[in-house]
Amino acid sequence: MTLAIDIHSHFLPAEWPDLAARFGTPDWPWMKHLGDGKAMIMVGDREFRPVHEDLWNGARRIAAMDAHGIDIQVMSATPVMFSYERPAAHASEVARIFNAAAREICAHDPKRLKSLCQVPLQDTDAACAELDTAMAEGHIGVQIGNHVGERNLDDAGLVTFLHHCADVGAAVLIHPWDMMAQARMPKYMMSWLVGMPAETQLSILSLILSGAFEKLPRNLRICFAHGGGSFAFLLGRVDNAWRHRDIVRADCPQLPSSYTDRFYVDSAVFNEDALALLVKVMGEDRVVLGSDYPFPLGEQVVGKMIREDDGISPDLRAKLMGLNAARFFDLESDR
Repeated sequence: MTLAIDIHSHFLPAEWPDLAARFGTPDWPWMKHLGDGKAMIMVGDREFRPVHEDLWNGARRIAAMDAHGIDIQVMSATPVMFSYERPAAHASEVARIFNAAAREICAHDPKRLKSLCQVPLQDTDAACAELDTAMAEGHIGVQIGNHVGERNLDDAGLVTFLHHCADVGAAVLIHPWDMMAQARMPKYMMSWLVGMPAETQLSILSLILSGAFEKLPRNLRICFAHGGGSFAFLLGRVDNAWRHRDIVRADCPQLPSSYTDRFYVDSAVFNEDALALLVKVMGEDRVVLGSDYPFPLGEQVVGKMIREDDGISPDLRAKLMGLNAARFFDLESDR
């Protein structure tokens, strides 16, 4: 049976401390339970997202994995909890709360449920310290946002953190958040449908065009969620600009497309033709199964598209479903 590993799923605990009361500042996320396993993530008085108990119920997660044929699920906190805009001391405390909550959920079945920690990325030293603690506690890597305020991933402090991830063997999942131009995209989930792919492409290009990948060690394991956003479709445009405009290649010594062997992307593109393009651009060994479970914009039957795509060979299907992810996270399965 083909090994199946979902590297992109989210969790939140059923409850957590009142952060607004603890820190004396407003507009912290909290969970408003509605009954029947349903809830609303609130940010202060604003409704953020409707959710259900699969987010925090380990037994429900395992049942869904069994139904979908998933052997291992790697979960990370919902990005609304990143807290990068807060004082670093507050973000550190929040990270510890949710990192502990993740381990509690994983304790339901540690062989099948794995977790990525979160860190106070706005403070490099604090982020490195929290990563070290979390890895010692059993997390297999870290999820970070694709920017901290106006600082993209090529920021010196963020590059230092990524270097530390390589040094300690922590895999990194980059997740878009706090999407650009929200005032122009107030309806129809446009921030998720337009802003999110753009944010992800921006984060990849910030590492490539700045020359950051030239400074980072090759053993850094880094993956971009949501299929790398618009990166694969627009890579030809980037290469063309690099060839013909010196300002594009000023800090990037190699053709941008030559850096696709430095990172991974997940498969959350929801279209067979898009997946085929993604594999062609990234290579068969650099795409991993990611579902965005258990959210409505995620793949509702995890792995269904890869399993049912007649254009995918058995060998490629095995790589996409789990072998690539097992290598990325250095995981071994008993199944």
